[in-house]
Formats: sequence, structure tokens, C-alpha cells
Amino acid sequence: MSFIATIAPDAADGETAEMYRRQQASWGFVPNYAKVFSHRPEIMARWGRLLTEIKRPMESRRFELVTFIAAHALGNTACTLAHGKALRPFFSDAQILALAKGRLDEVLDTAEQAMLRFARQVAIDAARVTVADVAALARHGFADAEIFDIAAAAAARAFFTKVLDALGVQADAPMGPLDATLRRALTVGRPIDERPPATMPAVPPLRATLEGDRHAA
Repeated sequence: MSFIATIAPDAADGETAEMYRRQQASWGFVPNYAKVFSHRPEIMARWGRLLTEIKRPMESRRFELVTFIAAHALGNTACTLAHGKALRPFFSDAQILALAKGRLDEVLDTAEQAMLRFARQVAIDAARVTVADVAALARHGFADAEIFDIAAAAAARAFFTKVLDALGVQADAPMGPLDATLRRALTVGRPIDERPPATMPAVPPLRATLEGDRHAA
């Protein structure tokens, strides 16, 4: 669901169809967030390349922590759910729930707590970040390049979540964690879309396609 009309998967062609198929390869369906990019699939492609470059120098655990906290602070359900699930290789559901409730000291050391407080401030109001905030990260051992990575990951999430929320995108039900308590805690903004997700029509085998072309001729 969204506030704008989008191109349905079974009506997509060209770059939009290619973008939908890439998304379906990752998720098993065409997520709602992809549909709002159906009129501008090239922006989704560029967003994907930007995100890849932001993630490249970061450990996966750090990237997911920063992204989860930024998405949660921004009140976006889709990204909070997706990146909450992505934290499962590193944390238990109980620990993810503690992070969502702001109980960072139950899960993280002081350096990572400082990192997430910084990321949250970047997401909410970067203009209020001070030199002291950055100096605090340096005291915890973060190099300047690492501080840049943290800021970039949080700021990038702000871009993506604001596009989705401005257009009324709801999280797809399959993205939600199974545990009901955690699912409720991570539904921080728009409600989850409980409808079955859309999928792309199957591509016919090459032989069948050629046969159809021959009969059409």
C-alpha cells in the first residue's frame, strides 16, 4: 500500500521489471517499498549502489546496529523490522528488544553505546551534533573514517525512510519477526500490511517463448 499509484508486478516491464525481479530474488516477493520506486527504478539502482559502498568498509554487525537504531529513531516500521531481523545472527530476540527499548547497557559495551547515541542523533537532528559528540567517539577508539561510516549509514537511512513514509509505504507482513512481542516493539510507525505480498509472473522458458514467436509469425 502507498499514497501514490504504482506499477503492479504483473504490469511491469523494462527497468521496472528488472528492479522488481532483483528485489524478489532477495526477499521472495516484491516488497512494498520497491513499488514506490516503480516510476523511477534508476533511483532504486543508485540507492543500492550507494548503500553497497556505505556498507563495504563496515563490519556487518556495526552496520546493522547503526541502521536499526536510525530506523527506530526515525519511526519507520519497515526498516526497523528488516534490520531488527538482520541483527538476529548477532543478538537474541530479548537483546534486540532491549535495544529497541533503549536499554543499551544491557547489551552493548560503552563504545557501542556511544556509537548508537551518535547514530540516533544524526538520524533525528544532525544539526545538533557537536564536536564533543565526535570527540567522545574518538575517545572510544573510533577512527575518523569509522566515524564517517557511522554518520553515512545513519544519514542514508534517514533518506530512505523519509521517502517511504512520505509516500505511505507499509512494511510487508513477511518482513516481521515471528515473535509477537518483538514484532509489536518494532512496529514503530505505520502498521504492517497484512495482505499477501505481490510477486512477479514467472518468466516462460526460452523454448516456449520461441515457439510462441513462431506461431505469432
